[in-house]
Amino acid sequence: MSSPDSRPDLSSLIERADQVLRQLAAWLPPAPPPVDWSAHAFRWRRKGSTGWLEAVKHISSIHKDDLLHIERQRDIIDRNTRHFLQKKPANNVLMTGARGTGKSSLVKAMLAEYAPQGLRLVEMDKSDLADLTDLVDIVAGRPERFIIFCDDLSFEEGEAGYKALKSVLDGSIASAGENVLIYATSNRRHLMPEYMNENLSTKHQPDGEIHPGETVEEKISLSERFGIWLSFYPFRQDDYLDIVAHWLRELGCPPEFIAESRTEALQWTLERGSRSGRVARHFARDWAARHMPASTSGQADSGAEQ
Repeated sequence: MSSPDSRPDLSSLIERADQVLRQLAAWLPPAPPPVDWSAHAFRWRRKGSTGWLEAVKHISSIHKDDLLHIERQRDIIDRNTRHFLQKKPANNVLMTGARGTGKSSLVKAMLAEYAPQGLRLVEMDKSDLADLTDLVDIVAGRPERFIIFCDDLSFEEGEAGYKALKSVLDGSIASAGENVLIYATSNRRHLMPEYMNENLSTKHQPDGEIHPGETVEEKISLSERFGIWLSFYPFRQDDYLDIVAHWLRELGCPPEFIAESRTEALQWTLERGSRSGRVARHFARDWAARHMPASTSGQADSGAEQ
């Protein structure tokens, strides 16, 4: 039996307990920081097993009037977003098509237009879509209206985010919440790669009907869960030059400079292999920087791209 003098004193026990707690703290996931609900835009962040909403300090802004030659798509997105803010029925949106034609910029333009009315934008990477239900739970009950924005969305076989997105869109017992919509952009209409051998399972009926195989049906099913599909197409030459002229005006170029830019603007597209709003914006920046005085060029360059 040990004597009273051999027992550890209280200060020693406290020190040992403190060491154990520090070791445990190193293994535990960090507590998520509080959400700054005064922000207009957020990113979903993850570290270890912890995910949280991070406020965006510098928002890339663009306005509806800057988006030229996609008036039909713009009007549909605008109407759907207004219905969402008015708590009317609204649809999740999938935008697909040519690069640089304004898909992502349309979503940013909705935030610029409707943030004062309570619209909020949450940018979420494809790799984090498995956390989608957690994000929905965090914003549930908030008075703001949240658009979850997934840019350049596509999936490979077996990715976890595919099933999570599919469930939240339509098909899960848990609702996505009345204050949440999903807007996604993609270069693939069906969001997954499609292979020639998948068509071998297609059945041709005697009456002429064609029934796609199960693999093809599965890939189509995700896209069909979006209530609105919008397609974007490459711009015609005149449309492209019109967009160039618009951005040059915004950058302060006088009319005579804009007229002089035509030949170089067309050469720029040949080098890029594309006529798009993004290419037009890039050319306008370069042209203005080379031809305008430093005090006037760049004043409208906010960082957003069509």
